Amino acid sequence: MTGNIVLIGFMGVGKGRTARMLAEKSGKFAVDCDDLIESFTNLKVKKIFARHGELRFRELEQQAAIWLEEQVRNTIISTGGGFFKVPNIRRIGTVVYLHAEFDQILQAIHGHSKAKKKIKKRPLLQNLGKAEALFNERLPLYRDIADYEIEVGGRSIDEVVDDILQHLSGITS
Repeated sequence: MTGNIVLIGFMGVGKGRTARMLAEKSGKFAVDCDDLIESFTNLKVKKIFARHGELRFRELEQQAAIWLEEQVRNTIISTGGGFFKVPNIRRIGTVVYLHAEFDQILQAIHGHSKAKKKIKKRPLLQNLGKAEALFNERLPLYRDIADYEIEVGGRSIDEVVDDILQHLSGITS
């Protein structure tokens, strides 16, 4: 077992923030998949999509997934919303699905002190109908791939992280 914890979930659910706090509380490192891809390409994710399209981005996600599987141990890994589709995800580590209802995710994003920046970073949120349809399409897929599901809606980051640590205490020690 790699000792890795792979956080999946819909955009804006708090995977990155949860990974950072989980790393702090567990003494592990945190790695963000989108940051890995941006570092590799020297382009922001938004520019990769604009210049090269979603297919190229998904190829880069798979490259990152292979690297994570082969090179990374005892790390908290936060992923992009579509990363759960990489075929080797379960070989990377224990998969934890962070769940909140769609309206809870929107409330959290709009209530954030940097809401405009967070919304701009997620162009899909410009069309809420399309975003909600994607959420509903992905929900059973997230649940199917995950080893554990953690409810994050309406909970503090400390509660969420403590819940994850409690669920995984036998795996990560």
